[in-house]
Amino acid sequence: MGLDKLGVGQNEAVMMYSSNHIFVPVLYLGVAGSGRLFTGCNPAYGVNETSFQIENTGSKLILVEPQFLDVVLKAAQKSNFPRERIYLFDDKPCKEQQGVRDWRGFISPETEAQSWRWHRMSSRESKTRTAVLNYSSGTTGLPKGVMVSHENVIANVEQSIFMRNLEQPFSPENAPPERWLGFLPLYHAYGQLWSITAAAVTQTPCFYMRAFNYTEWLSHIQNHRITHIQTAPPVLVMLAKRPETEKYDLSSLKNILCGAAPLSKELQNEVSEKCNLKVVQTWGMTEVTCSCLHVPGGMDDRSGSVGHIDPNSEMKLIDDGGREVGPGERGEIYVRGPNICLGYWRNERATQDTFDEEGFLKSGDVAIRDEKGWYWIVDRKKELIKVKGFQVAPAELEAVLLENEHIADAAVVGLQGEHEELPRAYVALKDPAKGQVSERDIQEWTSQHVAKHKRLDGGVK
Repeated sequence: MGLDKLGVGQNEAVMMYSSNHIFVPVLYLGVAGSGRLFTGCNPAYGVNETSFQIENTGSKLILVEPQFLDVVLKAAQKSNFPRERIYLFDDKPCKEQQGVRDWRGFISPETEAQSWRWHRMSSRESKTRTAVLNYSSGTTGLPKGVMVSHENVIANVEQSIFMRNLEQPFSPENAPPERWLGFLPLYHAYGQLWSITAAAVTQTPCFYMRAFNYTEWLSHIQNHRITHIQTAPPVLVMLAKRPETEKYDLSSLKNILCGAAPLSKELQNEVSEKCNLKVVQTWGMTEVTCSCLHVPGGMDDRSGSVGHIDPNSEMKLIDDGGREVGPGERGEIYVRGPNICLGYWRNERATQDTFDEEGFLKSGDVAIRDEKGWYWIVDRKKELIKVKGFQVAPAELEAVLLENEHIADAAVVGLQGEHEELPRAYVALKDPAKGQVSERDIQEWTSQHVAKHKRLDGGVK
């Protein structure tokens, strides 16, 4: 009702610029459930990145956590976005700051809300209407808004819950109680699927962290007796390597679901043995809502596999010649199913390039599978660089570098480390800058213009 009063129409976007807190799920479900589009902006973004998302989504309203207000106001000014359409968004009431008021001011009173009714979508509406715009680089190019439909969200939650219940020594009705720790960013797909929708569907208590800090994370597992977490490989590296791990009681933890980036079999097994628990893998991407392959939740697979295809989905592996390959052969994952996105927001060309003539999504990830339908990720065709589970598009960093007055040309690649990639830039300086501008100068300049995970930590050459 509050969005109605503010004049935010059906199928119009509401942007959130915030870290995790208990009202983020309220906003996500309320915006999408009322027929608007939820779009989350990474709070590590700077002015230019935020301005791009404001303009690309055509957002009609922005809710911002107070600590990030300055960035949003500068981005709004750059995008000619009206200040009166920005509201402070926190888990406790906020005093007005720089003319921006608290979001509770537009919420309708309970007496009015009691008479309000949710619109019940038809099956066709659920399939075709966008609920969420999550940003992804896809297989190539700049970040694009992925149109995730209502059916996509429902299907992927049901698929994921179904897979985690497979091969368990109990039925879902008799499952032991669980407690989850919601530290994955709720502005994006992985956190949204598990810490919002799956937690709600399974009625599982979820304890939210505003931002990840390793010792605080360990403390929360110990104090809240967390049983299950969903995470990415960098956190498993910390579990395996950092001495703080030994200082906390993690005995309540039974299962770790790992996705967002490749996980080596060696690291998977090291954490499983050290912490006496199961580490199971999943594979997905923003364009499949969140995930498409899972190791059945009750299995203790130590092979490094990302599991089996989710129910009601189809998958094929295609080689460089366009031929579908069989077991034991490498091929790019093509996938089709009820969780596959509608396409890219306001980018028909990219949408057409991403789907084949049969409606299969081209993932850009290369896998092999065995005769029993188990998959292993072995390579990546897409340009994307993964830093701590976050996407970095080389084209985006190259565009930033070319804004530097001293740089004539630039190319960015991923430098492979032991457990993760780091962005590295190769630059050609303009003649007057040669011998005057150092590699360090370019690194420091870039760090001022991009989010932390996009910094050139792989160096400049």
